[in-house]
Amino acid sequence: MEESNTLTREPFLAQEQQTSSSLINHLYIGHFLARWDARMWEFSVGLYMVNIWPDSLLYAAIYGAIESASIALFGPIIGRWVDKLSYVKVLQLWLVTQNLSFVIAGATVVVLLVNSSLKFTNFSAFTLLLWTINICGGIGVLSTLAGTILIEREWLLVIAEGQPPEFLTKINSVIRRIDLTCKLLAPVITGFIISFVSLEASAITLALWNTVSVWVEYWLFTSVYNGIPALGESSQKRMARLSQSDQQRSNPTLEEDSLFSVTGGSSELVDRKHSKKLCEKISEIPYVAAWKVYLKQPVAIPGLALAFLYFTVLSFGTLMTATLEWEGIPAYVIGIARGISAVIGIVATVAYPMLQSKITTIRTGLWSVWSQWTCLLPCIAAMWIHRGFLSSYILMGSVAISRLGLWMFDLSVLQQMQAS
Repeated sequence: MEESNTLTREPFLAQEQQTSSSLINHLYIGHFLARWDARMWEFSVGLYMVNIWPDSLLYAAIYGAIESASIALFGPIIGRWVDKLSYVKVLQLWLVTQNLSFVIAGATVVVLLVNSSLKFTNFSAFTLLLWTINICGGIGVLSTLAGTILIEREWLLVIAEGQPPEFLTKINSVIRRIDLTCKLLAPVITGFIISFVSLEASAITLALWNTVSVWVEYWLFTSVYNGIPALGESSQKRMARLSQSDQQRSNPTLEEDSLFSVTGGSSELVDRKHSKKLCEKISEIPYVAAWKVYLKQPVAIPGLALAFLYFTVLSFGTLMTATLEWEGIPAYVIGIARGISAVIGIVATVAYPMLQSKITTIRTGLWSVWSQWTCLLPCIAAMWIHRGFLSSYILMGSVAISRLGLWMFDLSVLQQMQAS
């Protein structure tokens, strides 16, 4: 009898595992499409800014500053917003705002590139369009941040719950590998479009891609959400906890009321109560609340180390891409260099699980951060080389090789955050 029950149960277990694997593949594909959108824009915007005003890197630098400031200023608000809304609401707002902002930005770039004399004939309209690009870029990067929090900090943990620790390591590595694959292919393809067709064609491609892909992304992610019951249950628990905490916050405590009534509302108690309310109000400010929560985490110091690691221009970001273009490096060469950088990053995602299983997460992080620092040392030598494009190629090569340590350190910190 037991054997027959076991035999009948096995096909259902196999079918369930197959369904779960299929849904995880949907998650991977949706993540690929979403990251492709962001990586196309990330690579292209620096080149657009240089070509909009060819004699200066000012507009590329301004865009980079606005993008970074958007994350620094509004990142805590985005985090609180993700916590307060259900998974479905976050998903909808993330996909709509990200894709719509890139569509508007791409269309605006086309207008500026087609009307290249606009900065001389109508500077106010030129400035308005330029600010539209900057604002849309800021909104796009913030919505991408919301998606990253939703998928990497929420969904992956829920999906991996009850699974062996190696499963979380695996899906973390795959998600990062997908991101780096987009970082590899999107700049290469975009660079070839820019170099061999036109900048306008690349901006039109960007806008059309985001217009179409948003529907596919939404279908893929909703199929994952509907197909994995744990995600719906986790979302409901989050909302229940949130409503309960809001209710507790809105109702004054019994102890305070009784104390106030006994003392008859003495001035000392009133002052104490006002000061307490003031402290509570200050602590509810998104930036203060976010830092309070963050500093209580056991991974606060590794997280700060990761933040400082990214606090650099030695990456294929907007400013470095614009600088290389300004120095005469062709767009497709920059795209290929970014692609090589991404390939090395993909190697890091393959090497990380193997290394982590042998020398633990913390030791892997320590090894990787020192290797990243060592690989960047040739950039110092490149500053004193003035022989054609040699310094630029040394810079690109050094930054590309350093991605091995960078992404392994990123994964080690991410896994520590998820485990805490």
